[in-house]
Amino acid sequence: VVADHGRVGRDVEVNLLLSTYAVGLILALLALGVLISFRILAFRDLTVEGSITLGGAVCAAMLFAGWNPILATGAAILAGAAAGTVTGILATRFQINGLLAGILVMTALYSVNLRVMGRSNLPLMNQRTIVTTVRNFTSPENKWHIGNWDVPAQEVYVLGMVSVLIIVVACAMYAFFRTNLGLAMRATGDNENMIRALGVEVGWMLTLGLAISNGLIGLAGALLVQYQGYADVQIGLGMVVWGLASVIIGESLVGSRQMGMLIIGSIMGSVVFRLLVAIALRWGLNPNDLKLVTAVFVFAALVAPSAGEIVRKRLGKAIAQ
Repeated sequence: VVADHGRVGRDVEVNLLLSTYAVGLILALLALGVLISFRILAFRDLTVEGSITLGGAVCAAMLFAGWNPILATGAAILAGAAAGTVTGILATRFQINGLLAGILVMTALYSVNLRVMGRSNLPLMNQRTIVTTVRNFTSPENKWHIGNWDVPAQEVYVLGMVSVLIIVVACAMYAFFRTNLGLAMRATGDNENMIRALGVEVGWMLTLGLAISNGLIGLAGALLVQYQGYADVQIGLGMVVWGLASVIIGESLVGSRQMGMLIIGSIMGSVVFRLLVAIALRWGLNPNDLKLVTAVFVFAALVAPSAGEIVRKRLGKAIAQ
């Protein structure tokens, strides 16, 4: 009985670990979207909380209506891109402060998301999704024996699918920002006056960047609801903080501002951040305190680089004396 109890405990830990990695990789798409708006465009975009929910809502509603999961996911990307485009138009064409433009769109999307889903929560347990399709490649009883762990093959397949998707998106993103259009977009965030003097339409460039950013975030929402098996109108709550934390933690991990390293760092930061949250929950954290702990993690990530620099300077002075 003790041996069976230990085996069950190990199985729970394996499932929790695989789930943590999968969700961390899915939300890496959110981190990459925030990387584009926050770091590349230097635009504080709060559309994130609405666009990730919009992507999930559109995908869930279409799946509930019997649409193909790939088409539903593609529609979620377009919906997220449309939300980013609206924010860009408000900020550039109507000269509304960028922060306020994002708040306006995020607020409006709450009602839009309720309209799309028809209710506040939409279950997908009986619907065919990308995740269930991948899981059906093998039987639920099929497990891989790795050391003392019995790893469910279905969850490994899902994790592999998400990993491949992240690699494809990261490579496509890296390739895009090395093109003339991508370099012009990066220059827009670095020096808007210079790029305008070169004849580039800054407003259009900013709007395109926000569309790409929120398209990735909409994709994250679509994959997240398919993985969780439900869509909820509150799914985007706190996702801006999550994205910023992933980017900041990633920058600390890679220690570089090169484009390729920023992309890799954002993905790593999302997974690490999800692991920190999972560990906190595993140690008995009350789920009601999760947002508070998330804010503490972000605060620590923000002050850690400057605190480390101060410590290094003081140590250097002490050694010199």
